[in-house]
Amino acid sequence: MNVGFAACIILAVFFLILGIMFALLKEKGAQFVSGFRILNHPEKYDKANISRDMRNQCFIYFVILSIGAILSYFLSAYIALTALLVWLIIFFHNFNLDAEKAFEKYLIH
Repeated sequence: MNVGFAACIILAVFFLILGIMFALLKEKGAQFVSGFRILNHPEKYDKANISRDMRNQCFIYFVILSIGAILSYFLSAYIALTALLVWLIIFFHNFNLDAEKAFEKYLIH
């Protein structure tokens, strides 16, 4: 077993658990999204949509990392590293330091 395989498995399980948590909590899951609690008026945001998007993101991360782990187990350790790189690119593409800007697409008009 290589390090990339282990990292993919650990992260995949973590994101699977997070995805299930957001799926079960529905609107209440928005409270666990980083930056949501520091918003000035959290009642102005669609909490169900926030939680749904976080659930979908976690399941996408799970799929990417699981495929990378499975393929690295059977083919090559470099596939796990490629999966981790793809996950990092997608993760940081969705990452935002400004909470107001990160949640502006969820504003209720």
